Amino acid sequence: MSLSQRIRRTKIQHEAEGYLELGMPQYALQTLGRLGDPTGFDADALYLWGEGLRAMQRHFEALLPLERAAKLAPEDSRICVALGWCYKRTGRLDLAIEALEKALIFEPSEAMLRYNLACYLSLAGQKGRALRHLSQALKLNSAYCQMVDEEPDFDSIRSDPEFQAICEEARQQGGVGDDSPQGLGIGISSTLQD
Repeated sequence: MSLSQRIRRTKIQHEAEGYLELGMPQYALQTLGRLGDPTGFDADALYLWGEGLRAMQRHFEALLPLERAAKLAPEDSRICVALGWCYKRTGRLDLAIEALEKALIFEPSEAMLRYNLACYLSLAGQKGRALRHLSQALKLNSAYCQMVDEEPDFDSIRSDPEFQAICEEARQQGGVGDDSPQGLGIGISSTLQD
């Protein structure tokens, strides 16, 4: 690929990312279409394609480009989070958990990953693991305390004394890191809180 082709590809991908950030996924997908045959997309373009479909609630369709992107860039946490999001919504909680566990290999101190993994584990009936990841998420970023009370994924463990103790401790101690659950630095998917 020539330098001018790489520059063109990068500009198109930035344009598509901008549309996604503006909440205009249909324009992002149209923009990515200018890159040509999707079988030649790199991991970033595949991720953006999957994000566009995910933003349009087309979760099954989003899995194809996201799974391909994950094969090309297994260390990219954004891709793993987006995959987890789509797997959960397509009834594959086991794969959602697996996707976030892979992301944690590369980003073990990422509160958002641990929080979402705790949600998925809670839904899967894995209380002990859910509580461990929730505790770690709240220690990394106490702002997640604001979300726990309203999070339906924790309904099955909400009355558990250990769950209540973890939440109370986090409220009293505070955590390290940003005071906002959105301040996570993972990119477009940083808004993917379950």
